[in-house]
Amino acid sequence: MSHTRRRWLQTALATSSGWLGLSALNPAGAQQGAKDTASDFESSAAELISREADIAIARGLKYLSDRQTDEGTFPGSGYSRNVAVAGLAGLAFLASGSTPRRGTYGRTVQRFLQYVLASADESGFLSRPDSTSHGPMYDHGFATLFLAEVYGMSDDSAVRERLSAAVKLIIATQNMEGGWRYQPRVHEADISVTICQVMALRAARNAGVFVPGETIERCLSYIKRSQNPDGGFMYMLDGTPSKFPRSAAGVAALFSAGLYEGEEIKKGLEYLMLNLPPAADILRDTHSLYGQYYAAQAMWQAGGDRWGKWYPAVRDALIAQQSAEGSWSDPISKEYGTAVACIILQMPNNYLPIFQR
Repeated sequence: MSHTRRRWLQTALATSSGWLGLSALNPAGAQQGAKDTASDFESSAAELISREADIAIARGLKYLSDRQTDEGTFPGSGYSRNVAVAGLAGLAFLASGSTPRRGTYGRTVQRFLQYVLASADESGFLSRPDSTSHGPMYDHGFATLFLAEVYGMSDDSAVRERLSAAVKLIIATQNMEGGWRYQPRVHEADISVTICQVMALRAARNAGVFVPGETIERCLSYIKRSQNPDGGFMYMLDGTPSKFPRSAAGVAALFSAGLYEGEEIKKGLEYLMLNLPPAADILRDTHSLYGQYYAAQAMWQAGGDRWGKWYPAVRDALIAQQSAEGSWSDPISKEYGTAVACIILQMPNNYLPIFQR
């Protein structure tokens, strides 16, 4: 095991149980038993990355690297300059084992990093006004997540400075319900944007950046109140029906916020299992890959039979729908679709602390 890989695992193990102050509930013996069980699971899970999946991942990463400009973004209009897309693409390479300036795609990761760092304004907000965006707080959340994962691997002071400012902005813009929406201000909240910020805060906390417990308690409360009786999640606190993409995100966020068992988790996983991805239908709508990105995280955390059924299904569906050039299509952009698909396929690598069990 490399020094970098070992450091990631140590960071995740040291911080994951303390996210909501839960570490004191686990005696040393129980912690050791959990580590042994996790190790066994991860070893068997890694075997699910088939030769065909390895080839698909390699082709996808090459596509992204070949498309990247010297500036660290992608050519063209629309979402090509979006920092969320750059951050997700960076995560796809981190998930392969490359880090800034190190590994097969070290230069590629470094260019993504420089682009995201250069996107910050004086308030710490990470977004590009010259790019298309579904909502600037999505840009900020995914870019912050990327910076947190990089900082957890590098201890770069420039990254920490930007990361700390980005985290402070998230904390300051949480609304009274406990969530966030499209703009960096205290106003409305929806489940999707909220979950994006929760993941960023968890990653930052893992990397050693202070996040108030009150902030997490409030957003956990918001996520719980967003769950419908069927186990899925509404979009806002308005009684809207459950949909698979946001429900996958909701379950992943519960895990990320430190809730590993209970009725909310049980019902949420049961709802997701009703939506096991068929090979011909994985890209069925605008938010399909978004949903699979979070569903893979939720099932990875759940482990057991759920993971054993979900990953092979999504793996085979993604392999079947990769284009000849190595990309995956998505209404956002091919770069976004390819980055997300590569992250999903590499989940069993267990390289990213934010996804580690």
